Amino acid sequence: MSLPRPADQDESLAAIARDFALRAAAHDADGSFPFENIQRLHRAGLLALVLPKAYGGQEAGLAAAAGTVNAIAQGEPSTALVLAQQYLFHAQMQRNGWAASLCEKIGRSTVIDGALANMLRVEPDLGTPIRGGLPATLARHVPGGWKISGHKIYATGIPALSWLGVWAKTNEDKPRVGIFLVPRAARGIRVEETWNHMGMRASGSHDAHFDDVFIPQDHALDIRVPAEWVKPDPVQMAWTTTLFSTVYDGVARAARDWFVSFLKERAPSNLGAPLASLPRMHEILGAIDALLYTSRTLLADIASRVDAGMPPPSQDSLFMKLTVTTNAIESVSKALEVCGNPGLSRDNPLQRHYRDVLCARVHSPQNDMILSAGGRLALE
Repeated sequence: MSLPRPADQDESLAAIARDFALRAAAHDADGSFPFENIQRLHRAGLLALVLPKAYGGQEAGLAAAAGTVNAIAQGEPSTALVLAQQYLFHAQMQRNGWAASLCEKIGRSTVIDGALANMLRVEPDLGTPIRGGLPATLARHVPGGWKISGHKIYATGIPALSWLGVWAKTNEDKPRVGIFLVPRAARGIRVEETWNHMGMRASGSHDAHFDDVFIPQDHALDIRVPAEWVKPDPVQMAWTTTLFSTVYDGVARAARDWFVSFLKERAPSNLGAPLASLPRMHEILGAIDALLYTSRTLLADIASRVDAGMPPPSQDSLFMKLTVTTNAIESVSKALEVCGNPGLSRDNPLQRHYRDVLCARVHSPQNDMILSAGGRLALE
């Protein structure tokens, strides 16, 4: 069982991923943003995959989006994470009733110019909004629109973004909270290049500062009283957990494939044969493949249910995310333990895959929240 992809893109996806893999180590080493990867995705029509056909997109569902992200992640996962955020933005845009004129503008800019979009939610003091609390970023109502001021961190893809969905609170007596659409070209935006993490180093997840950035009235996309944001949306949860999880599953699959090659090629002199001849290695590789089989099955199940119009309960999607990301980390860890020093060498990609896959542990929603929510639900 595998995540389906558009039938005419199977070979091109593999070719694109192989091309991205050639430069992945260099982007990781210097923390540079893969602009050339984004351009190739645009030329292949993949940036507009989930957009409606009316805007020039392919109107793909979650299964096709997840399959594409997974394939790209096996080549260069930071690019895949940017792509996942793009798909999440476009999917939310279509479901949440944003103004048709804005949706068309965003869609057309994607198809024609390769415009990227992402939601900017995390802040230095707030952390991730999923843990509660109001953002410090403020939207002040002014004649003709809004002025946005604040500081966002982990703005993935910010070197190449065209559209920013900024999570902010209003300056009303009873503040509302929601998404304000800010064009990247607007005056008053400053990017601070702070991203220097051990993994996903090419994602360009820098800080973004907003100083009285003006946007028109209709760019207030989805503004609600805070209580209305508490109840999870099962469709949104499924899209979010599936696309983020499939990035790290893709990393684990790339690590698995390298490990297979290592076992076939490594022939210690005391053994007189490749490591692939040892039953112990068969057992370890079988354990890795069992983990990845489970992940593939869970990802495909959630995606197919969403595409069939029967989204699973939010907690099912959360449990899927927990399981898939845990399996990804465990599978890469198993390979690294067996490889020893060669696996930790910067001359080999396994250490990079390990650093990248560990980022799954801090990607919201985190494991403690997933397990606590599951336990409370069971006791109810």
